[in-house]
Amino acid sequence: MLYLSTRGYPERKRFCDILLEGLAPDGGLYLPEHYPQIDAAQLGELRRVYHEQGYAELAFRILSLYIDDIPAEDLRALCAKTYTAEVFGTGEIVPLRHVEDGLWLEALSNGPTLAFKDMAMQLLGNLFEYELGRRGETLNILGATSGDTGSAAEYAMRGKQGVRVFMTSPHGRMSAFQQAQMFSLQDENIHNIAIEGVFDDCQDIVKAVSGDHAFKARYKIGTVNSINWARLLAQVVYYFAGYLQATQSDDQKVSFSVPSGNFGNVCAGHVARQMGLPIAKLVVATNENDVLDEFFRTGVYRVRGSAHTYETSSPSMDISKASNFERFVFDLLGRDAERTRQLFAEGVARDGFFDLSADPLFAQAAAHYGFVSGKSTHADRLATIRDVAERFGMVIDTHTADGVKVAREHMGKEPMIVLETALPIKFAETIQEALGHLPERPAKFIGIEDLPKRVQRMPADVEQVKAYIAKHCDAA
Repeated sequence: MLYLSTRGYPERKRFCDILLEGLAPDGGLYLPEHYPQIDAAQLGELRRVYHEQGYAELAFRILSLYIDDIPAEDLRALCAKTYTAEVFGTGEIVPLRHVEDGLWLEALSNGPTLAFKDMAMQLLGNLFEYELGRRGETLNILGATSGDTGSAAEYAMRGKQGVRVFMTSPHGRMSAFQQAQMFSLQDENIHNIAIEGVFDDCQDIVKAVSGDHAFKARYKIGTVNSINWARLLAQVVYYFAGYLQATQSDDQKVSFSVPSGNFGNVCAGHVARQMGLPIAKLVVATNENDVLDEFFRTGVYRVRGSAHTYETSSPSMDISKASNFERFVFDLLGRDAERTRQLFAEGVARDGFFDLSADPLFAQAAAHYGFVSGKSTHADRLATIRDVAERFGMVIDTHTADGVKVAREHMGKEPMIVLETALPIKFAETIQEALGHLPERPAKFIGIEDLPKRVQRMPADVEQVKAYIAKHCDAA
């Protein structure tokens, strides 16, 4: 399997090369040359594998369709090492929970940092360590987080041989729990950088550093954000697991509702659907930062600046520039790399938007690719949290509440699966506002906010971030 850039970079690369590289040299995102196809017979075999051998073997079967430069026995061992009951709290790894008629919740937040990002990041940490060890190399990971990617990456990479993490986050924009999870880590290979700005500023810094090819090569810069194909690929697996739990036959359809900010999580659903998984609808659920909802309603993709990126009670989705969206647009445009480059490298970069409303291809976003969308507000999520708690005895986090609210607007005959984002304790203040009491806190996180913090604050300045990275790498 070879991988290409959404912007037309001529060289095709193999999986382990793009694992360590992140962005393509032309600023595009990597995608496979084609999506492997799963027919009904193969889906039936995956059903048997999943129910008889579990999630780790399902992950191996799907990942091996895309990864041919890691020996099969090694890849299987990496999956088995990653997806264990000890790490994820249950042998089911991603159990489905019934909410109401036709509506299910896929529990993705049983990992070390209580967020769905652990599902991919734990695997990514093991893949990095494996490949770097095989090459005898080191890697400096530069990431951006709106709340959950950072802690998931740091917990996955702490203590890993040959890996340092430099994680940027928007100063003061994460919940107290999210900040404490990251900033309390004292591992020498973990560096937290609080940027005076919003998540999009952090994301822009990561892309700018990745675009400085000399700096990237000298300091061996890699990424863990969902611009890294390996992370998105790992997320494809739980769409299959959700489907196999919710259905009895291999031709039955399901829909997924996905709380969305950077478009990585729902883009994994797009990949699963392109592979042949019988998905009826992919429901993009946004908060007040509704850039994606606006596109799927109108055909206009219009990014917002920092001043118009709202601080909300589902802060991991406070994003107005969805990096992974480029992957879907590339497919929507028939994989026209030049037009994709024009839209993102020129249109968005120069004008802050592009408009596909008059393009006949835009209608295919829903008709052919299954995308629909909706928006949730603070009042909506409070009401949804209260309703789910009072009627069904479940406490859900704010982002998952956005997913449930929008899912209810798009219910059909098929089962609707909402992808859980995080456990409620990560957003305790809003849960208390909704329910009048704090959510349950796992014992290992009691008092985490009071632990010593290790974090460097700096302005949204690419050169200062590069200088910080260089200083700590050169001193090592």
